[in-house]
Amino acid sequence: MRVLVVEDDAKIASFVVKGLKQEGYAVDHAPDGDTGLSLASTTRYDVAVVDVMLPGLDGLSLVKRLRAQREDVPVLFLSARSGVEDRVRGLQAGGDDYLTKPFAFAELSARLQALIRRSTRSPEATRLSVGDLAMDLVARVVTVAGQPVDLQPREFSLLEYLMRHPDRAVTKTMILEHVWDYSFDPQTNVVDVLMHRLRGKVDPQHTRIETVRGVGYVIKTVV
Repeated sequence: MRVLVVEDDAKIASFVVKGLKQEGYAVDHAPDGDTGLSLASTTRYDVAVVDVMLPGLDGLSLVKRLRAQREDVPVLFLSARSGVEDRVRGLQAGGDDYLTKPFAFAELSARLQALIRRSTRSPEATRLSVGDLAMDLVARVVTVAGQPVDLQPREFSLLEYLMRHPDRAVTKTMILEHVWDYSFDPQTNVVDVLMHRLRGKVDPQHTRIETVRGVGYVIKTVV
C-alpha cells in the first residue's frame, strides 16, 4: 500500500514516515501543501495523511482541490486543534478522518488501515484470505495452510497487494506504484527479485501466484 504524508514538521514527519515504512508501506513525503498537491495529482495513493496547517497551500485547501479534480484518495487529517468545529471543517473539506496531535502511532496506523479497508471494500475487518493463504493485518502474521510464514515488510506489502486483488492480473507498474516509493529505479528488476523471494516462502511450486506473460502476476483463489 502506498501512502502520501504531507507534513511540514520535520520531527512528526520523520516519526510517521519511519513507522509506516517499518510496517511495509511505500511512503512519499511532502513538506508543504503545494508539493503534496503535485504528488497527489500525478501519483495513485491508497491513502494520504495531511496536516491541516501547512506552509503555502494549507491542508484543507489541498484536499478541496483534490476533490475538485475527482481524486478519491482517502485522507486522514492531522491537526493540533481538537475542537468540534475544526473536525467538522476537515470533514467538510473532503477529509475522511481526523486525528488530533499528539497521537500514538498505533492509532494512526489503525485509522489508515480502516480507511484502506473502506476504500477497497475489503469484506473482513482485519484479515485477508485467498485459498489457504491467510493474512492478519493487525498482528501482521501470514499463514499458509495454517502454518506461519516469516515475511519481510516489503514481502508482506507485496502479498497484501496481491491478496486485495484476487484473480486479477496486476502489472509490474501497478506493483511498483503501490509497494515502492517514488525513489525507486524503474529500470531495475526489483519486482522480479521480490516476487522470487515471496514465492520461495508462500508458493514454491508456483501454484498460488501465476505469472501472466507480458502483463504481471495474479494470485488465484482456487489452486
